Amino acid sequence: MSHPQENPPAATPVVQGRLIGHFQGRPVNDHGSGWSSLWDLNESELWDRGTPSPALIDLIEEERHLFQPIKPNGERKKALVPGCGKGYDVIMLALHGFDVYGLEISASGVSVANKYAATELSSPQEYNFGPGWTGPVPPGSVSFVQGDFFQSDWEDQISSGGSVRFDLVYDYTFLCALHPQMRPQWGARMGQLVAPDGVLVCLEFPMYKDPTQPGPPWGLNGVHWDILALGGDGLTKIRKEAEVDQVDRLPGRFKRLLYRKPARSYEAGRGADMLSVYALK
Repeated sequence: MSHPQENPPAATPVVQGRLIGHFQGRPVNDHGSGWSSLWDLNESELWDRGTPSPALIDLIEEERHLFQPIKPNGERKKALVPGCGKGYDVIMLALHGFDVYGLEISASGVSVANKYAATELSSPQEYNFGPGWTGPVPPGSVSFVQGDFFQSDWEDQISSGGSVRFDLVYDYTFLCALHPQMRPQWGARMGQLVAPDGVLVCLEFPMYKDPTQPGPPWGLNGVHWDILALGGDGLTKIRKEAEVDQVDRLPGRFKRLLYRKPARSYEAGRGADMLSVYALK
């Protein structure tokens, strides 16, 4: 294995300002093309972290009862990473045994991810594994797909029957990149894509940012819980867990299985990132 990149740089205020400026005044229905244009301009450094998520690595390796990559019938579990960027987390999950699909809205982004995959799968870097990893396991497959998360046509590239469900869906900087008006659609779409016995893993970021401030990234403190567990819109009257009684009777489509502060995460999270695991009710 080659050596990992040490201490990937956090997003600076200047970089975040450039990203916010790019979307300022842009109609919500044009945000997808806005992200595509950044890929075409080779400006992925505005959000690129340079390594797979340490928090996700630790979760996969420590909670193996939740994240066994092989089903009882011997089939590999399918994982989806929407807004996968260069594919760091896609490759890491494949190296842990999952068949993984990375979804990107940009053809340029898919091309960049495929180049990274060709190198990384042949000679994985140490940053793909935690300090206590006892592998190896036979790697799963990797596929990068161009498509709009909110449309279903890209699913035909994965399954000849169209509609597909995933055993694991991972969201890190996808929800925070979406305009807040898209949050209800994000929740509904996750309900369609997560398998009945699958899980949705969210590295909640940015938790430190005032939700009234412009994005992307948009502040998400309390938003995942509001959308997934409470069935809210993630916009108005966001309620935190401590403010809700009778958790088992909440109206949302998802129940939360795990919620914790990761021991390791990116510098960009400023020590405020939270890790949550949800399943359909």
